[in-house]
Amino acid sequence: MDSLSHNESTKITSLIMTLYKNKYSIESFRLKNWDYRNAGAYFITICTQDRVHFFGEIVNGEMQLNETGKIAYDFWDEIPTHFAHVQLGEFVIMPNHIHGILILIDSLQCNESTRQCNESTSSKNQFMADISPKSGSVSTIIRSFKSACTKQINRNNPELNFGWQSRFHDHIIRNHGEYIRIENYIKNNPGNWKEDKNRTL
Repeated sequence: MDSLSHNESTKITSLIMTLYKNKYSIESFRLKNWDYRNAGAYFITICTQDRVHFFGEIVNGEMQLNETGKIAYDFWDEIPTHFAHVQLGEFVIMPNHIHGILILIDSLQCNESTRQCNESTSSKNQFMADISPKSGSVSTIIRSFKSACTKQINRNNPELNFGWQSRFHDHIIRNHGEYIRIENYIKNNPGNWKEDKNRTL
């Protein structure tokens, strides 16, 4: 993700510090009972199907997005437009996966006004096409993102037969120190591509 402005960075830091007071610094989350609509910071990794390098390539330690990668970038960047209770932390589009931090600022679900697509405005408004019963949850956000990307990419380049792995990895970030460590990991991911466990030949 492009570098945050000073004001944006300060706002995110303040938000994270607020989330980690008391409740969010506890290390004993029972994940099987965790409601993924809850406020918090979530580290997300999504891989392409068979880890195919759909999104571009790493050149001299920097990610060079192709057309498909730019579509994935734009859809991720627009998540807060469609989910008003979400802010984005650091994120990066890699050749065959995405790392990103989603920050749910409260447990409110999506506004009713965001649940209908206005297809006359932009094809990206299909973003909300597939809503699960737990609207506003991390799973709903990711499923909507994946669905919108898949439709747009395959519409533009049907020969790619683009797809995602069916599942994604999530991690609840438990404290501010962990947030900073993960943020730095995401920023440095392109430079560490040769050692990346998601890399395929």
